[in-house]
Amino acid sequence: MCGIRLPEGLKEADKLPEPIYTPSTKAEIGDHDENISFDESVDYLEKRFPGKGREYAEKLRDYTLALYKKCAEYALSRGIIIADTKFEFGLDGDGQLVLADEMLTPDSSRFWPADGYEPGHSQPSFDKQFARDWLKANPGNDWVLPEDVVQKTIDKYLQAYELLTGKPL
Repeated sequence: MCGIRLPEGLKEADKLPEPIYTPSTKAEIGDHDENISFDESVDYLEKRFPGKGREYAEKLRDYTLALYKKCAEYALSRGIIIADTKFEFGLDGDGQLVLADEMLTPDSSRFWPADGYEPGHSQPSFDKQFARDWLKANPGNDWVLPEDVVQKTIDKYLQAYELLTGKPL
């Protein structure tokens, strides 16, 4: 994955020995971001920011892994596994990396309940996968979700919020 060799024998939803950093390029609106290797990210950034590609790539990797580890540890203490997540970064006016856009939401992460976690199959989740699954199972719907699917998705998001914060929204 992204140039990283994963351990042999992994089952679906297995925990990796260590979190991995999987960079991607930002796609145009409506397209999917493209996963790339760390070295490709260095080249990508170097073309856009001459003399800064490696520095930015290393900072992006280090910041991403540090944020993920800290937040995953907290979430786990509250009963949620953050299976994966994405962080989006930009540059401020001084060329410093800054977090941009959302982070650690059910729209940008896969949140699984720790209670009942069992590798080897897909996991129940508190994220948008529920809505995605419905859309895949119901083609030709013009991306319109029925009210009950919308409500169940909202309920999942609220449940994750309450577990993470310890209070209702």
